[in-house]
Amino acid sequence: MAGHSKWANIKHRKGRQDKLRAKLFTKLGKELTIAAREGGGDPNFNPRLRLALDKAKAGNMPKDNIERAVKKGTGELEGVEYLEIRYEGYGPAGVAFIVDVVTDNKNRSASDVRSTFSKRGGNLGADGAVAWMFNRKGLISIVAEGIDEDELMMTALEAGAEDVKLEGETFNVISEPNDFQLVVDQLTEAGYKYEEAEITFIPENKVEITDADMAKKIMGLYEALEDLEDVQEVYSNFDISDELMEEIME
Repeated sequence: MAGHSKWANIKHRKGRQDKLRAKLFTKLGKELTIAAREGGGDPNFNPRLRLALDKAKAGNMPKDNIERAVKKGTGELEGVEYLEIRYEGYGPAGVAFIVDVVTDNKNRSASDVRSTFSKRGGNLGADGAVAWMFNRKGLISIVAEGIDEDELMMTALEAGAEDVKLEGETFNVISEPNDFQLVVDQLTEAGYKYEEAEITFIPENKVEITDADMAKKIMGLYEALEDLEDVQEVYSNFDISDELMEEIME
């Protein structure tokens, strides 16, 4: 899942931080290239590119790398032709997974994703197999410390957001995808700094996992999918408590 869930600290499990950091620039570069290819190289007229640039800068991606990725998208530099593909499937305990892939080799990606599901106790489904369990939404995460909830709520709703939810130490501002960029811009103008801003999949209902062995199996599948070369994002509907997460991280 993207990092908005209360168990987002999975991305900091021992030994995984360096792995994810090594993959980050590749992931960001692909998103920059696709965004520029679809909407042009001017972020003022390309919201997807503007968001990708914000993520790249937040990830400390070197300026030269950013410029090359954008130019590959606009055709100013020769680049790879990437395809965006979405896979859906089930993991242990019937947990749903959506896997977004950006690839230059469709057959390789399909084989890798299918094999990973199979080896980790899951199975790849057809298009639409689990997507109905999720809502496509804009999500903006803001650290709650020092933030007046009523003021944030008023600003967000006036900007077009649907709701503001406090989850742990973070306010999550939720919007429809079409309203997402306007909400981001108006919150930024109002002085709010966000940790993450993305269009993501939010599950309608979560599957609570209370058994440690099952939690390890689910996390094993999640991490194995996330580690695949072509995978950009992994979304799921499982819910593991902080306490259980700490137990299986030991």
